[in-house]
Amino acid sequence: MGRYLLKRFAYLIAVFFIITILLFLIFKAMPGDQAAVMVAGRQASMTPENYARAYEQARRQLGLDGNIFTQYFSYLNNMITMKFGYSSVHMRDVIRVALPALKLTMQLNLTVMFFVFLISVPLGIVTAVKKGKIIDTVVQVITILGNSLPSFIFAILLIYVFSIKFLWLPINGVSTPNFEGNTIETILDRAKFMVLPVMTLTFISIAGITRYVRAAMIDALRMDYVRTARAKGLTEKVVIYSHAFRNSLIPLVTSLVAWFIGIFSGSMIVENIFLYTGMGKLMIDSLRQADWAVALSFNTFYMLLAIVGNLIMDLLYMAVDPRVKLS
Repeated sequence: MGRYLLKRFAYLIAVFFIITILLFLIFKAMPGDQAAVMVAGRQASMTPENYARAYEQARRQLGLDGNIFTQYFSYLNNMITMKFGYSSVHMRDVIRVALPALKLTMQLNLTVMFFVFLISVPLGIVTAVKKGKIIDTVVQVITILGNSLPSFIFAILLIYVFSIKFLWLPINGVSTPNFEGNTIETILDRAKFMVLPVMTLTFISIAGITRYVRAAMIDALRMDYVRTARAKGLTEKVVIYSHAFRNSLIPLVTSLVAWFIGIFSGSMIVENIFLYTGMGKLMIDSLRQADWAVALSFNTFYMLLAIVGNLIMDLLYMAVDPRVKLS
């Protein structure tokens, strides 16, 4: 186990360096001058000499005054030390720009995770046990619709029904402008703005997870050990949850970890539709505004999330099935 972890950490470090080099080169090749963006707002009130000095100062502040190797190692140092560089648009350190957005995205996605687990796992088990019956057919139609319907289409439908037709929920934003209230009132106000994004992401996510749980459970229920358990006189509840479900967890772990990794990047579309100022919206805005320090930091974060997620997936395999040996 220890040798395996050391080997995987060495692999993680190697992949980290390769991907950071690729990301850095991609962003360096993209058009746009960060220093010019940074001083653009003051250009009208400056003489050409003052503008030139401000431009050079901005290049130094952004770490753009060195050669490409110096710039890469500066970027790498920012990633390792968790400084992440300086935003040319927000005029602040990237970490100060990113933390509020990360907090909002975590709140959104953890809420989505709670509802997805709460609904999809029991629903997948029930449809597997009731295979071919009415409830299975209905759920299959709904999950196929969820897999086929793009998230932005479903989001627009929800906006039309809940925000335009019945005026029950706000269309976009994070909280009511200039809202004042106690802690409970503030939480309820923010929760009101999360309803539509959570509904959108939950519906889209439930579709795939439910089908995966159903398929894994159907395979497990066909196994000899399930027939043996029933022949011993065990109750159906014990057979389903203690035998079949536990042995269907390996393919389920693969799906859930991949879904967890993907939901952070997948929420970009939903956050932009609802103007929910999380990581997804900040990422898109930074690309539009050529704020490469923010965009590069977020892409590095997604890359690390994927790499660490794969390691967690392997460890979970061993946890749910003792027969799996890591080497």
